Amino acid sequence: MPRVKIARKSTVTDMTAMCDVAFLLLTFFIMTAKFKQEDPVPVAIPAYTKTVVLPEDNIGTLTIGGSKVFFGVEGVKIRETMLEEMGRLYNTTFTPQEKATFITLPTFGVPMSQLKAYLNTEPSKMKAFPQPGIPTDSVSNELFNWIRQARLADRALFSKDLRLTIKGDSKQEYPTIGRVIQILQKQKVNKFSLITAQKGAAQ
Repeated sequence: MPRVKIARKSTVTDMTAMCDVAFLLLTFFIMTAKFKQEDPVPVAIPAYTKTVVLPEDNIGTLTIGGSKVFFGVEGVKIRETMLEEMGRLYNTTFTPQEKATFITLPTFGVPMSQLKAYLNTEPSKMKAFPQPGIPTDSVSNELFNWIRQARLADRALFSKDLRLTIKGDSKQEYPTIGRVIQILQKQKVNKFSLITAQKGAAQ
């Protein structure tokens, strides 16, 4: 009786579908990844053993270093609304180009009197622009107003309470941080986070 010959099949596997999935995943991670923003001033944050991950949105950050205070808030809409309201308070009109530049800023530290000059600086030269920090004195109340407008914008746009964090240099003298805390308490913001680094981890 003749033996039945089994037809040989190719062992080559079509990898097209797997490559498509791999590139889709790679594209997803690239598009959704948030890169660490460079601080406007060197900030050596204190270390701590407990880890609480901050949310990626609905958050405002006060960066303190070199006795200067910088403020940044997540969300393009919040930044735009905040700038418009601050313009009304200080009788300053911002052009569409200045607004477009402002909403891209992760943080800033200039008084209102210098903000237009800062926003009209070429992007390649903005890093070298001298930022003296947002005034925290009780006369102009600029930091108070920036925080207040950010909170009002977040509440109006998203019906949320803006979560505020302080990123302070571990070697920073207390007076500057104390003034910032007083400003928060004037707005009855008694709950805020302090950004720290995990002990032993790179900052």
